[in-house]
Amino acid sequence: MWPYLPELLAVPVPRYTSYPTAAEFGPAGEDDFLAALDSANGDVSLYVHIPYCHEICWYCGCNTGAANRQQRLASYLEALQAEIVMVGNRLPAGARVRYIAFGGGSPNAIAPIEFVRLVDALTLAFPLVDPVISVELDPRTLTEPWRDVLGHVGVERASLGVQTFDPAIQQAIGRVQPVELIERATDMLRRAGVTSLNFDLMYGLPGQDLERLLSSVEMAARLGADRIALFGLAHIPSMFPRQKKIDGTALPGPRERFKMMQAGYDRLLSHGYDQVGFDHFALPGDPLSRAALSGKLHRNFQGFTDDAAPVVIGMGASAISQFPHGIYQNEKAAGRYRTMIGEGVHPTMHGIARCESDRRRGRVIEQILCHGRAAMDVEVLQCAMPRLQPFLDARLCHVVDGQLILTSDALPYARGIAACFDPYREKSTRKFSSAV
Repeated sequence: MWPYLPELLAVPVPRYTSYPTAAEFGPAGEDDFLAALDSANGDVSLYVHIPYCHEICWYCGCNTGAANRQQRLASYLEALQAEIVMVGNRLPAGARVRYIAFGGGSPNAIAPIEFVRLVDALTLAFPLVDPVISVELDPRTLTEPWRDVLGHVGVERASLGVQTFDPAIQQAIGRVQPVELIERATDMLRRAGVTSLNFDLMYGLPGQDLERLLSSVEMAARLGADRIALFGLAHIPSMFPRQKKIDGTALPGPRERFKMMQAGYDRLLSHGYDQVGFDHFALPGDPLSRAALSGKLHRNFQGFTDDAAPVVIGMGASAISQFPHGIYQNEKAAGRYRTMIGEGVHPTMHGIARCESDRRRGRVIEQILCHGRAAMDVEVLQCAMPRLQPFLDARLCHVVDGQLILTSDALPYARGIAACFDPYREKSTRKFSSAV
């Protein structure tokens, strides 16, 4: 059993899908993005953002809106295709695209034919080299025509937002989807040729207890999910007003959340899943499991990944691009995004240049979260030591020959340990989710 040390879990910390995190972004513009893009070479990954859903879930913290106005959706897709052409024309000749991810919102909030048009636009604009294509999907709106489209495009990986199979909890979070619907979606995706299927599950939901959580874990395993991401609900209604619809008095407390994380972890391992990072699991043989076991696991804005590309180009409203020397985010508001594209201006609005110190610390943080250990120079270790000492005293990690090594009990504390190497956290007042 993991030791429960509430004093080491008390401070909310980032999920570190980038470093520096989005909390450190400042004003940035087209020139910053284009200068970074001009330096892109070798392997490049693409992320395409669809910030719309047919139904907005109450717990959601994503930048998404209701797909209930056809003209607005059509205008957005027109702008998105224009950005694809704009960026593709500027990408240096030495770049090659091996990964394409569609996220949101829900990419299947658009019509299947519009999805095909986006893929065609990417094919014409970018140097694709047999790319692995992944897509996030809402099973509630995954209609049969999507099977042929996903198969035609060659989508290999898909992720379903399941969260819970419990009907009462689904009602409490505004996401009603009977188990039969998930079963049909799973079968459809397998027939479409998806070989790596992820289920997102959540703990810490209103009215949830250990039994209800484990029932959902069991169902996910029975349906044969190749990957499972087990997230704790980040309930921050002050930042995400839609979360006010969730009854905060019905949420499990910190100790109960800790027990849920432990129970979910144990149950997934008992079903043969391999641990990947601090909240992902994958069946042996899945590319994510192979990456974790071979030391080739990485972390970016899509979470834990086997994608090693040093450059990820995000397109669409609020999409984020990562380069070795900078991270840049597009305009978040879809209307303003469309206007900027229409004016022929790349919609970069926020970002941060990454200095050498940022890159060094980013590597340490990624190694801690992906591999449970990290080599570092003396300066980085000394700067982190005041905040790291409580974790060392609790025997959650130790330092050997300049390498920090996490113990088997440290998984719930991995984000907290990683945050010790983030000097931005010392003065930041930004709110983050709980470590567990």
